[in-house]
Amino acid sequence: MDTSSKAASAAVWEDGHLLADCWQNTGRTHSVTSLPMAENLLADCSRTLEEMDALAVTAGPGSFTGLRIGMAMIKGMGFALGKPCIPLSTLEGLAWNLRGWPGLICPVMDARVGQVYTALFRWENGKMHRLMDDCAIAADELREHLAEYGAEPKILVGDGAMLCYNKFEGQLENLSMAPDHLLHQRAGAMAELAASLLAEGKTVSAGELAPVYLRLPQAERELKLRQQKGE
Repeated sequence: MDTSSKAASAAVWEDGHLLADCWQNTGRTHSVTSLPMAENLLADCSRTLEEMDALAVTAGPGSFTGLRIGMAMIKGMGFALGKPCIPLSTLEGLAWNLRGWPGLICPVMDARVGQVYTALFRWENGKMHRLMDDCAIAADELREHLAEYGAEPKILVGDGAMLCYNKFEGQLENLSMAPDHLLHQRAGAMAELAASLLAEGKTVSAGELAPVYLRLPQAERELKLRQQKGE
């Protein structure tokens, strides 16, 4: 299940193949759309939650509210059914949209306040290799990281891709942007990542499942700022 940004999606992976997935980017709140999406998806492919070996969800980074909605859904299902859970990096999930692409894969999400959530990956020998940890940095700092790779092809993916592409165009060699149908988080791609993690035994209990924000929520940032000013 992915509810980390404006788009929401759900998918079922079975026996090495994507069995079914559902995706929407209508702007409707995930608290309204996510549960019906999951229920309809399972019904359409004649599967039940009880049959699932594990439940996976994007743990972050992303929208604070969106992450909590998806996390609450999967934690609740995991607790009720005693199922192992798999927390997924939203950025790594975005990179999996472009598995097989020959070059540097740069997922980027708009983190507001002049920052982006980002990481770097490369697909080699049938595997996704991480080159940089998930982080929240200024766009200019990301440009400096990408410049270190010279003329190697670079592709941006995620809801911050257009922002960074427009900002970096003409300043970086061989820079491109993922096509629209691959631009956003998709549970179908993330399900394959989740299956690989399940095979490696990288699961947690529902109680251990927790969001990864990378930075403080806005309310806590504002409180900290007031405290620094002595208010």
